Amino acid sequence: MFDLTRPRARIVSFARFLALGAVLALAAPALAQTDPLPSWNDGAAKQAIVEFVEATTTEGGADFVPVPERIATFDQDGTLWVEHPVYSQLVFVLDSVPALVKAKPELADQEPFKTVLSGDLAAVAKLPKEDLEKLLMETLTGMSVDDFRASATKWMAEAKDRRWKRPYNDLTYLPMQEVMQYLRANGYKTYIVTGGGQDFVRSYAEKTYGVPPEQVIGSALGTSYGYDKAGKPFLTRDPKLLINDNDAGKPESINLMIGRRPYAAFGNTAGDQQMLEYTAAGDGRRLAMLVLHDDAVREYAYGPAQGLPDTKIGAMSQALYDEAVKDGWIVISMKDDWKRIFAFD
Repeated sequence: MFDLTRPRARIVSFARFLALGAVLALAAPALAQTDPLPSWNDGAAKQAIVEFVEATTTEGGADFVPVPERIATFDQDGTLWVEHPVYSQLVFVLDSVPALVKAKPELADQEPFKTVLSGDLAAVAKLPKEDLEKLLMETLTGMSVDDFRASATKWMAEAKDRRWKRPYNDLTYLPMQEVMQYLRANGYKTYIVTGGGQDFVRSYAEKTYGVPPEQVIGSALGTSYGYDKAGKPFLTRDPKLLINDNDAGKPESINLMIGRRPYAAFGNTAGDQQMLEYTAAGDGRRLAMLVLHDDAVREYAYGPAQGLPDTKIGAMSQALYDEAVKDGWIVISMKDDWKRIFAFD
């Protein structure tokens, strides 16, 4: 043992202490690093995301992307949260029918309102497209933009999914939340580009995903400017479709609303195909990813790609899957690529 009463022993001991401190200081950055995608299994999908972020944010690298150009777009239904057995906005519409009929009693004996009021979900599921459009126009228009958003916010706070008995914004996919946070931490702006109603999604997107209303692009109705009895200006939602944010409408809306081609895009159906094509066609390093719902135990399994059950809600065709493989897009398997699906797992 060292005799610390001796000067030389004290000097040697102090020198070793400094050396140990230097080693720990060098090791600290490595120890501080954490996995940005802890809910993902190691594999091609996770690796593609990490490599894309590193390549596009490394200054001086061949694939470096300046911060103002770092744009990532995400479909919502089936990409960021559960879309089965029906879209959440359709549930919102159905839940709005009783109040509508109370205000307009003459609708009670008219279709499709009569079927909705019956509570027969199987019959509701068989309603033709024209009846669904009638429901949408009657329940989502004729009120001010502010009143609609207040109604949507109230519904989101109270409504619960029938399977999990949880609020709908509990049913966001934790792995995709991590991707959004990872991208934002590296200078990317994350946009939601959805076929759902723009005002509906804007009412909860910031609280649910950390995406502010101005970064939500969706199908949008027209509005009319007017004044209330006190002379205060307001906007009324009109029964006129202004933007159909599906298929080719997605890249068209991206150009209209953002003005930049995304470097990364995420979707899950044919309605997202053109957004991914548009993204992948840009110069430099790009990332295009599709979520495949192949986990019947933890969520739902549907395709019909890869022999999965066919569906009217959120279908991924075999043709879309094959295009993804051909074009070098990454197909995310919920079953194989995600350790966890929900934060409450």
